[in-house]
Formats: sequence, C-alpha cells, structure tokens
Amino acid sequence: MVWIIWFIAAGILLVAEMLTLTFYLLWLCIGAVAAGLVSLAAPGAVLIQVLTGCLVALGLTLFSKPVVSRFRASQGFKDIGTDIVGREGIVVRPIEPGRYGQVKVGGDIWSAASLQQLSVDEKVRVISRGNTIIEVERWEV
Repeated sequence: MVWIIWFIAAGILLVAEMLTLTFYLLWLCIGAVAAGLVSLAAPGAVLIQVLTGCLVALGLTLFSKPVVSRFRASQGFKDIGTDIVGREGIVVRPIEPGRYGQVKVGGDIWSAASLQQLSVDEKVRVISRGNTIIEVERWEV
C-alpha cells in the first residue's frame, strides 16, 4: 500500500507544478512516480524506493539545466517575464525600503520592492523582475 502514498505525492506535486511552472516540481513528481513503480515491484524496500525517487529527480534536474540554458540562449526565445520591465504600475499597498508592498501592473497584482518610499496610488515603473517580486521606482515624467 506504500505505492498509493507515492502516487498521491506525485499527483500533489503535479498540481503544484501546474501552479508554478518551474519544472522543478515536475521532476520531483516524476521521481515520486518512479518510487511508486519500485514500490509495486518491491513493497518492503522503502529505502530503495526513496533512493530511486531521489536519483530520478536529481538526474532530471541535472540533465534539464543545460538544456534549458541552451533553449533560453537560442534566438527567438522571449521570456514572458521580461515584458513587464519598463511598464507603468500603480501602488496598491505601500512600499518602504526593505519591506515589500504591492503594485498593480496591467491587470495583475505583484509583490514589489523599492529603494524609495512609495505610497498608495503612486505611479511606478518596473525596473526589474525576479521570480515573483518586481522592483519598481517612482514614475517621473
């Protein structure tokens, strides 16, 4: 019955991957599926199941990193996350240096950081984007 736990874990990781689109959780999902398959063949060998899942996830992570780097460096690749840089936004939650606030850019609300103190309803310009946090500065004409 251990295989059920592995496949439930794989399903949860797959759903989490669909929400984040990072591929790291997908590799963990595939590792959990591999561990689940091993548990079907050897139900009592939990250590082998765990090692199989870890090795599969680690192998996929190590293999995919150079492939993704080459893909991102190829001509014509456009990261949709960089489209936000340079756009105008409105502060919806105040931002203080060293503390996060929130900014609405287009129809989306982002966590934001700034070196400036920014109040609600101030116009800002996005100057960079991390994974989930954007950096903004006061919009000055």
